[in-house]
Amino acid sequence: MIIGGKSFDVLNKTYIMAILNITPDSFSDGGCYNSIDKALAHCEKMINDGADIIDVGGESTRPGYTKISSEEEIKRIEPVISAIKKRFDIPVSVDTYKSEVAKAALLAGADLVNDIWGLKYDENMAKVVKEFDVPCVLMHNKERAEYSDFLNDVLTELKESLSLAEKAGIKRDKLIIDPGVGFGKTYEQNIIIIKELDRLRELGLPILLGTSRKSVIGLTLNLPPEERLEGTIATSVIGVMKGAAFLRVHDVLENKRGVAMTEAILGR
Repeated sequence: MIIGGKSFDVLNKTYIMAILNITPDSFSDGGCYNSIDKALAHCEKMINDGADIIDVGGESTRPGYTKISSEEEIKRIEPVISAIKKRFDIPVSVDTYKSEVAKAALLAGADLVNDIWGLKYDENMAKVVKEFDVPCVLMHNKERAEYSDFLNDVLTELKESLSLAEKAGIKRDKLIIDPGVGFGKTYEQNIIIIKELDRLRELGLPILLGTSRKSVIGLTLNLPPEERLEGTIATSVIGVMKGAAFLRVHDVLENKRGVAMTEAILGR
């Protein structure tokens, strides 16, 4: 898979997508990097720590988050993405479910769209992804954690996103799927989807796993977000073993080391 001019061996390796939140209210790092200088400094650190992709988000999607306008979201992320692309040679992802924001980010130099609603929220998102001919992460999500057959329902609903991509003319080799840990799922369902992550391989596409500091770890260990590193690494190791091509994390160095050790044991 090619992202931002760089080749990713999604069949044999696991890569780190590093989280850069340009938000005042994200659940674990809100307000930390919402200036260009702070964002660039943190981006440089994450690159030095081994990040393969930088994922820039301008709106928090934590439980109970407040939606912001596309204009506000663009105002937050556009200058940061532009500055990262000018200063660093690394692919940049935009974490948004709004087509206007995605378009502005892509015009600013972003290389990938990471859509938490899998093209289902904004009917124009698939058109934008197709127009710019960039890869796209399709995440599983729904309003309520209601399922008749959890794992099969998740697969069916991801197939709906894949169908939207196909109808828009997006090539399959541009698509990545994400089970959506923490989105439209109970604690127990989040545990199941991590444990059964390899079921998603039935869809024949690269998998992204995003568990970093999330509530499934906090509830398991009874810890606040800033103390969930070890729990995150455990899920990252499971992700590698289950075939994830990408891990979306806050703590790059520690997770990168966990991936490297796991890959060495697996002989990758």
